[in-house]
Amino acid sequence: MIDRRIKFRHIQCFVEIVRHKSMKRAAEHLFLTQPSISKTLKELEDIIGSELLVRNRGGVSLTRQGEVFLHFSEMSVAALQQGLDGVEQIGKDGKVTLSVGALPSVAARLMPDVAQEFTALAPDITLHIIDGPHGYLIDLLRHGNLDLVIGRLGQPEMMKGVSFTQLYDEFVEFVVRKGHPMEGDVDMRRIREWPVVFPPEASAIRPLVERVLIAHGVGEIESRIESVSGAFGRNYVRDHDAVWIISNGVIAKEIADGTLVRLPFDTSLTKGPVGLMARPDNQPSPAEHIFRIAVNTVAKRLNS
Repeated sequence: MIDRRIKFRHIQCFVEIVRHKSMKRAAEHLFLTQPSISKTLKELEDIIGSELLVRNRGGVSLTRQGEVFLHFSEMSVAALQQGLDGVEQIGKDGKVTLSVGALPSVAARLMPDVAQEFTALAPDITLHIIDGPHGYLIDLLRHGNLDLVIGRLGQPEMMKGVSFTQLYDEFVEFVVRKGHPMEGDVDMRRIREWPVVFPPEASAIRPLVERVLIAHGVGEIESRIESVSGAFGRNYVRDHDAVWIISNGVIAKEIADGTLVRLPFDTSLTKGPVGLMARPDNQPSPAEHIFRIAVNTVAKRLNS
């Protein structure tokens, strides 16, 4: 735990003394007297219990302990400056836009609350949300058309050059309208008797769904429509005797209110992580940092 006696003024004084290689010049830069900055450095060394700087005729030089402490002190100052820049940028007249790609399960389940949280934190930043299949969004991310993508972890070949930060896990569900002839049926093979809304080739869940079907002895599904559109799936399944194979995040509210019914199949093989995807070589903007705060806040509520 960080010693509460250490204040930001201690860190700032130490960093400026090293940058200017002089107690006098550091004091002038911080608009302090030289005795004051000397006292602040002495306080810091007493709290840490180590000598950080050696005074000599040439100015000051770092001890071994000082070299270690400088590395983390500079990171702390830089992080605080980035936060201040973020607050300043929030105050600008809506000129900042953050573009985020959201896979269907996230667009339906997570993004409404994330958008609300983000707007409360940064009301002057425009949040631009694009939804679509995994491959399409990742391609936009790689080409710099999106700042972030939030959704399921894709197959290794699709995730090359993309970083991933996990938020929570989700499953794929087989759902039907209330009163469907298959409601309560435990035999997955019977889904071939009905039209099936199936995840397309480019979707992250497609390989997982195929694995589950094989495990349950389900052969080729001839009557199927391939789509990740939540709007289409909800309307089509509501009005027809169809089976919809989709991530549970897409239809969580419909299952909760009884509009759609989950078929009692074991889909544990489809468990997979949902998280934030970014370009690892991209320096996160203040707007992106704020968005990550909003996402983590909402994700914690989902996991609690």
